[in-house]
Amino acid sequence: MADTLASFRGLFPVTRTCHYLNHAAVSPTSTRVRDAVQDWVGDLLHHGMANISDWVRRERETRTVAARILGASLDEMAFVRSTSHGLSAFAEGLAWQPGEEVAVCTELEYPANVYPWMHLAERGVMVRPIEATEGGVTCEAVGRAIGRQTRVVSVSSVEFATGVANDLEAIGALCRERDVLFCVDGIQSVGAFPLDVVKANIDFLAADSHKWQLGLPGIGVAYVRRAILPRLRPSVVGWKSVKNPLDFDHLHFELREVAAKLVEGTQSFASILGMGAALALLDDVGIDRIAAQITAWLDEAEKFLVAAGLAPGPAPAVRKGILTFRPPSGTAEEFMNRASKAGVVLSARRGRVRISPHFYNGETELAALAAVVRGG
Repeated sequence: MADTLASFRGLFPVTRTCHYLNHAAVSPTSTRVRDAVQDWVGDLLHHGMANISDWVRRERETRTVAARILGASLDEMAFVRSTSHGLSAFAEGLAWQPGEEVAVCTELEYPANVYPWMHLAERGVMVRPIEATEGGVTCEAVGRAIGRQTRVVSVSSVEFATGVANDLEAIGALCRERDVLFCVDGIQSVGAFPLDVVKANIDFLAADSHKWQLGLPGIGVAYVRRAILPRLRPSVVGWKSVKNPLDFDHLHFELREVAAKLVEGTQSFASILGMGAALALLDDVGIDRIAAQITAWLDEAEKFLVAAGLAPGPAPAVRKGILTFRPPSGTAEEFMNRASKAGVVLSARRGRVRISPHFYNGETELAALAAVVRGG
């Protein structure tokens, strides 16, 4: 922990203003991201588009790092505006038949992983509920939910309100065995915990950068498994959707054969290059090292929460990044507000206080949280 804090903590000015433990909501970003965005704006200010070839190179580098973090290939990666945008692009891009189904745990999932599937109702597609099991989605529950007409199973890598990490490899193996597409909302783990899309047999994944990736709101990545790319029809197209996007003088509508066919037009270079700086930082620290740091921090927090009689959860075996508890008195929102006055930033979800640290958090934040807990 000490060498990580010494090397990287200074990149996060938020550590000088508060004790930030709310990365499952919106993360503060680093000076590296700020510098990347400012550099691009300065380039645009002084040179217009003269250096666009460099922008495009850095855009590709961002996708390359994202692909490496997920165990994917470059042509399987695309930029999306948000997790919702990515999941909607997948939902709307499949050729559905009336009566087909999507299996999703409506009881647990964040709305971004429910509404895109509900929106298919007018096309005759039905949502088939997956039963929640102790705050998560088990392989057994997925197996019971899959029926003859189930076309897609969609789950979160980590449930936003409970912090339970779902067994993606087991669920993915089951989906492949049943010939069902496997979709993952990865926003609550990508950047902080290892996730290999190939090992987990994931067909589609989307994750915004403003949480565990320590990037910016309004930009994220989507992964589309190469084998299903021909089956995915973009619901929105533009000049960048085709094979020869820079041939402005000749119309030839032939969609690209890579995931980037989901990108219809000019995107925000500032956001993309900012996310590139965030991903590069995570790559420098190492995802395994980040996961170990967050896990160790939560293990320490669990000790004083248990000592205070607060029964934190979920259990370590299924926990990734998030720890929750019911406050000793009052509501979760009231506890969150008291903590805020002490400079400790938390969130409240479904009646419980949610703690979500990142790798740069250390003893200072632990002590501040413990003091708030002792104060009730």
